[in-house]
Amino acid sequence: MKAMILDKNLDFLWTDVADPVRREGEVVIRVHACAVNRADLMQKDGLYASPPGWPRWCGLEVAGVIEEADRDSSFKPGDRVCALAGGGGYSQKIAVPEGMTVPVPEGMDFVQASSIPEVWSTVYLNLRFEAGGLKPGDVFYVQAGASGVGLAAIQYAKLQGAKVIATAGSPGKADFIGKLGADIVLDYHKEDIRPVLEANPPAVALDCIGGVRMGECLKYMAFGGRWIMIASMGGGMTTVDLENIWRKRLRVIGSTLRSRTPEEKSRIMHALHGEIFPLFTQGKLISHIHAVFPVREVEAAHGVLRRSENIGKVVLTME
Repeated sequence: MKAMILDKNLDFLWTDVADPVRREGEVVIRVHACAVNRADLMQKDGLYASPPGWPRWCGLEVAGVIEEADRDSSFKPGDRVCALAGGGGYSQKIAVPEGMTVPVPEGMDFVQASSIPEVWSTVYLNLRFEAGGLKPGDVFYVQAGASGVGLAAIQYAKLQGAKVIATAGSPGKADFIGKLGADIVLDYHKEDIRPVLEANPPAVALDCIGGVRMGECLKYMAFGGRWIMIASMGGGMTTVDLENIWRKRLRVIGSTLRSRTPEEKSRIMHALHGEIFPLFTQGKLISHIHAVFPVREVEAAHGVLRRSENIGKVVLTME
């Protein structure tokens, strides 16, 4: 098979590699589409290697067709599936634990299906489990609302009856996420989020930016609020008033999906399949695809994310 590997200079190379060898409890998927994530950009830069046991090239979520499975598997060759991966999705085939693989939502194509596993698992993990859920009337604050995770988080929070505050980096992005359901949208290049948070104390925040402003915003959380950090794109240093944390019983939670065990990821994927996937089929949720590139144009696909041009997901199709 072919895969888009990273050579010794961390340059992309579409080349022949060995077919995956399926182990017991795994399925082999013929990949039709693989979504691009910011973790892929970090891996391309040599900063975020695949976990042990996974291919050393990029790709965290795929959609395609089952080629091999255990004799007693719930899947058979030809089944249309999407899956989480620890790495290796930029390839024509991939072996994935069966538990991290679920059927494609009815009526959805492979491009759309490939865009669901990583972002929706991230949102479900953090808002359902790490935050302990949202209830009607809670205020939810999300940074980078037009990203794949941001769009999913806005939709999930609205399903729970929350009031959503989101930031965006352009008027076009702000307009899109406002129409998606965000109640208050700010252009972070032009507007100050602090007065908005002070007037609308969040019960839960999902933050991929961090940076200096994070510590300043933390003090506006509601009593018992949960601030969840999933990345620090804006920098890793800030100043936090610790007295504010214990007086308001706040929780600052660090969270990643990629390093979770296959068992944890399997539970999340099957919860999504039961609770969330039917809502895509019913038209109550969307996965917005910003752009689709053939895998040989992976540099162009990465460029869209590096320049923060995207609203929603960028997807690669395999050859």
